[in-house]
Amino acid sequence: MHQQSVHDYLKSHIRTVPDWPAPGVQFRDITPLLQNPRVFRVLIDAFVHRYMDPALRPDIVAGLDARGFILGSVVAYELGLGFVPIRKKGKLPFTTVEETYELEYGSATVELHTDAIQPGQRVLLIDDLIATGGTMMAGKRLIERLGGSICEGAAIVDLPELGGSQRLRDEGLQLFTLLSFEGH
Repeated sequence: MHQQSVHDYLKSHIRTVPDWPAPGVQFRDITPLLQNPRVFRVLIDAFVHRYMDPALRPDIVAGLDARGFILGSVVAYELGLGFVPIRKKGKLPFTTVEETYELEYGSATVELHTDAIQPGQRVLLIDDLIATGGTMMAGKRLIERLGGSICEGAAIVDLPELGGSQRLRDEGLQLFTLLSFEGH
């Protein structure tokens, strides 16, 4: 498959659910990408082939709770790397560092084990979608607090109108997304 056809192929398997979770929201559902084994392989291979490049190759993959776990663990496995979960607060049993970020209404906190990232490690930070960018920014800050450097932040979908990808780039995070959808 050529790059454009991979893009079109994957985009055709994203389900848009109108008015969920609130009126006016166009929810971009990635679960159809995971249900079909051929589509899932095309999706994972798009990331794996990118990060096999020695210039972009990470030392470890970090996935954001929860859909970043699905992508990140499979990408890490295919690259022969370890995987680190960045979890919602209260889910990790060992000593953690935490980062709180703002949501549309309220805030949320994510955590990372203090021994998950070694100083100097190159980390691929992965999630399913970039909306406001808050979760990925919190993950970036956690990794950097432990001395890691992020080679790239990656996601399947970018929702550029919500401004998250621009905010992340403004904070110095190199981003790679496979698809972009207008609206939110």
